[in-house]
Amino acid sequence: MKDVIERFLRYVQIDTCSDEGSGAHPSTAKQHDLAELLARELEEMGAAQVTYDREHCYVYATVPASSGCEDRPTVGFIAHMDTSPAMSGAGVKPRIVKDYDGQDIVLNPERGIVLRTADFPDIRKYQGQDLIVTDGTTLLGADDKAGVAEIMAMAEYFLTHPDEPHGRIRIGFTPDEEIGEGPDFFDVALFGAQAAYTVDGGALGELEYENFNAAGAKLRIQGCSVHPGSAKGKMKNAILIAQEFQSMLPVFENPMYTEGYEGFYHLDSLQGNVESAQADYIIRDHDRTLFEKKKEYFMGVAAFLNDKYGAGTVTVDMKDSYYNMREIMENHMDLINKAVEAMEEQGVQPIIAPIRGGTDGGRLSFMGLPCPNICTGGENCHGKFEYACVQSMEKVVELLTGLAKKFI
Repeated sequence: MKDVIERFLRYVQIDTCSDEGSGAHPSTAKQHDLAELLARELEEMGAAQVTYDREHCYVYATVPASSGCEDRPTVGFIAHMDTSPAMSGAGVKPRIVKDYDGQDIVLNPERGIVLRTADFPDIRKYQGQDLIVTDGTTLLGADDKAGVAEIMAMAEYFLTHPDEPHGRIRIGFTPDEEIGEGPDFFDVALFGAQAAYTVDGGALGELEYENFNAAGAKLRIQGCSVHPGSAKGKMKNAILIAQEFQSMLPVFENPMYTEGYEGFYHLDSLQGNVESAQADYIIRDHDRTLFEKKKEYFMGVAAFLNDKYGAGTVTVDMKDSYYNMREIMENHMDLINKAVEAMEEQGVQPIIAPIRGGTDGGRLSFMGLPCPNICTGGENCHGKFEYACVQSMEKVVELLTGLAKKFI
């Protein structure tokens, strides 16, 4: 299982950051660099039906069933190749901290970048284990190259141990998950599995079959710029109207103040001047009814400001992104039970909790492929303080191997 770490250290050094604003599929051409490598490695290890979608950047492959298990259900394992655009993924310099001592980790002494236990107290639970960290100038990419490496290591294990009983296993690697477009061109029919798991979670033991209902809203405000010396009764300051809009949203329905099943409005970006301003929001809630109410409230604020400042001052382009896969998974709880059994057999305590975000599995579940999410061993994703635990990643490979055997 130690092969997983060597793979991971190689994969994170390939820049695969996605770009929401590109309008292309995949959103960045550099994601093909990893896709091509994975397709080649799958062929070299003897996987069957290796398919590389060169247009849209998907990789599919098969681990054939062992002798006597050909008639068992096909299970899939899926991970995404892109990394978050929240921070650079170029020039990643991973480093292994051996036998972590439970204290602060200096990531970059020259720049004074320190992973502090006071800021991230959960890291102390890894005392005595080995941690993979960044140099503080990039994210690490454990989200989701840890999942990619773990699936590859599992595949190689089965391919080199043909006597291990297992059914047919399908593998899928997707682009653009971080910008919500991972399933856009995923070929469910070609994939040909009855069920799958995304390997895209956090700490060891995490298991999820609920995610947010999600929408994105682009707010555009048209102001009127007039010389401030003669602006009375004439100027409409778009920046101030944008601030007013934000002030009318519930203060504590904000990511900074929410947890568990609590939803939120999140102002993701804001730019502009007196004449015009643009703000991008995401709206999230696990409860579908509350989700719809949040969207209605958001639109109501826009209507109020248009009444106040004039029609057309505020326009909103809102689009649903994905829905809570629990609606689908409630009919497929056997997938959760199998994962729990696999964890318990490996001495891992299952941690079942809602995803406070999205996953390829959410949309894939609504596309006819029930797809809960399982842990990778990475933490603090999307930033310079991201890290992964070596022992957790090795254990995840064992979990995936045991989980695949549950389908015979």
